Amino acid sequence: MADNEQNNGTDLNKFLIISLVSTVILCIVFAGVNYFVMENLLTQKISAIPTNTEELSEDESAADEIKKGIIVDLGDFILNLCDEAQKKYLKVNVAVEVTQKDTDFPEVDPNASKGGGHGHGAAPAPVDPMEAIQKELSQYKPAIRDAVITNLSSKTSAELASAAGKELAKEQIANEINSILAGEREVLRVSFGQFIIQ
Repeated sequence: MADNEQNNGTDLNKFLIISLVSTVILCIVFAGVNYFVMENLLTQKISAIPTNTEELSEDESAADEIKKGIIVDLGDFILNLCDEAQKKYLKVNVAVEVTQKDTDFPEVDPNASKGGGHGHGAAPAPVDPMEAIQKELSQYKPAIRDAVITNLSSKTSAELASAAGKELAKEQIANEINSILAGEREVLRVSFGQFIIQ
């Protein structure tokens, strides 16, 4: 009977050793297959990345190019917010940056500024481009101010207290002003110079 128990003990030890060895071998095989599969996937992904420096520089220059426009100050606004529990007021300064046109800043002819004409009188004074742009946009200013007032006064102080709420208001104001300008110019950015909620 002692021999039978000893045989069972050695059989159990053999079974445990075989199970352990086969588990280790399976883990090594799995790790090897996983390594080769991941290596091939990474190689494919890396080879898909464009390495042409011209393509990279074009993409970078397009990303680095930020449209610059003309800033128009809409002035200060003091308005009631839409809070129900307690009346809150907003004092804000709003400026918009609109796109430039090719005709906004005409090239100056260097010969035109020289004197010495033939007595035909003085040349007309050059027009300041910024004044001309301000004058052009002044026809829209009442509608633009109304859009800003309508948008901001429909918000609560809690909505405007967060950065996300301010950005949403700026985006909505830009969309409303773009609809007013009807394609003549486009709003690039809306900026709040002063922003006080009381």
